[in-house]
Amino acid sequence: MTTGRLFLVPAPLDFGCAEQAPLTDVLPDLTLRQAAALQHWVCENAKTTRAYLKRVQAIYPLPCALQDMAITELPREAHKKGDHVGASSFDAKPLLKAALAGHDIGLVSEAGMPAVADPGSSVVRAAHELGVPVLPLVGPVSLLLALAASGLNGQNFAFVGYLPQDAVDRKKRLQDLEQLAHKTSQTQLFIETPFRNAALWRGLLEGLQPQTRLAISYGISLAHGGHFSQTVKAWRQSHPSACPAGDLPAVFGLGR
Repeated sequence: MTTGRLFLVPAPLDFGCAEQAPLTDVLPDLTLRQAAALQHWVCENAKTTRAYLKRVQAIYPLPCALQDMAITELPREAHKKGDHVGASSFDAKPLLKAALAGHDIGLVSEAGMPAVADPGSSVVRAAHELGVPVLPLVGPVSLLLALAASGLNGQNFAFVGYLPQDAVDRKKRLQDLEQLAHKTSQTQLFIETPFRNAALWRGLLEGLQPQTRLAISYGISLAHGGHFSQTVKAWRQSHPSACPAGDLPAVFGLGR
């Protein structure tokens, strides 16, 4: 029997934001049509996935009622800590049972592309091992949008996830990343939970060298979002305490 396919379905970058962009402004028609055709889903959160599908339904009809969608959540550990290494690694093959029965499955995260700065890589890896075709759909990827808008090196870059919450540990981590950036010209990208933006911002301005370039992109694809990049010295003069992002989701980058 022919297997189904695993579609990596990007979600808009406005989850968790009061402002929502029209789906047709941020997702191509082909992505919306394919998302509307799927009845089986693997996701981070079933409630927000249904909310996303309700927005899709306003554009294209779904194959069944929202309450009849087959939606499976990733394990909590994978959701919170990542699903590709260490103790949080798990066998995702059972999540693809529907694909082995011939049904297409959608993998979706809370925002952006699943398995990129979000859980889902174990599902993708399991699909490859089972011979299930993997098809990524086109849509917003916050890391690449932020990098393109930063003016930092786009030929050599790394995403390092979240920085430590402890101030001392965070300062040490920043110093290591800054040294690497200056030595190799490798741009360092990282993110933070929006309610910790202010603490991270203070740590950046206090811990980085004046000549280091610091970029921030926030509310990407939203009308009130922004992309800014300047030296730490300039940031200390223009925004000495308040993070420009406020409580919007943001991507930070540092380099030279």
